[in-house]
Amino acid sequence: MRRFFIDAAAAAGAICPITGPDANHIKNVLRMKPGDAIWLFNGAGMEFKGVIHSVDSEAVTVEITGAFSCATESPIRLTLAQAFLKDKKMDALVRQATELGVTRWIPVFTQRTIPRPDARRVSSRMERWQAIAAESLKQCGRGRLPEIEPPILFEDLLSRSDDWSLKIIFADAKAPGLNDTLPSQEATVRRVLVMIGPEGGFTPEEIDRAIKKGFIAASLGPRILKADTATVGACAIVQHLLGDM
Repeated sequence: MRRFFIDAAAAAGAICPITGPDANHIKNVLRMKPGDAIWLFNGAGMEFKGVIHSVDSEAVTVEITGAFSCATESPIRLTLAQAFLKDKKMDALVRQATELGVTRWIPVFTQRTIPRPDARRVSSRMERWQAIAAESLKQCGRGRLPEIEPPILFEDLLSRSDDWSLKIIFADAKAPGLNDTLPSQEATVRRVLVMIGPEGGFTPEEIDRAIKKGFIAASLGPRILKADTATVGACAIVQHLLGDM
């Protein structure tokens, strides 16, 4: 059954209103009626079973009949630090990263990053990314919205990298595979940072600086991957080795 997003404040009451595009979809596409069962989620780890109470021109109201913790979140807290790519690729990666269980998404400006949007453009893109992540959550069954941070410089990310217990920078094909580089205590790792470069990859200097800050340098195999392909592959591999795939 399709789920619909509600904010945490709305979910606190016994009767919850749904407005906007979701209300229109419920009324005019799905043609749901009072008495129909419906599932909601609040993006903070909770799902709600409900029954449609009323349908009018302004909103669909739902009576909440049950609340449940969402069981589809990965056991690891996976942060993706993604070098800025072109708009369409970044949009697609927000959706795919959400599907793959990423809990935090940080766009990064590196030495070889080509797009350099201004502050107004960044604000517009972030609003769009939040909307894409929410739509992806509906589809993939997750219960918690990923945090999407404003873009930062590569150097600033390194300066705060002590926040993660495992840090991986995906370098060139000369680096060892991830399976050969993970620490022996991998089963206890819960906070993971994965950093993916731009179309031209990281510079040797950036890789060296990351390693000095405690990053593990790893490769995604001998083939040359596009930056967006590398992101999907890296997230899937990390979830397979450390998470729930």
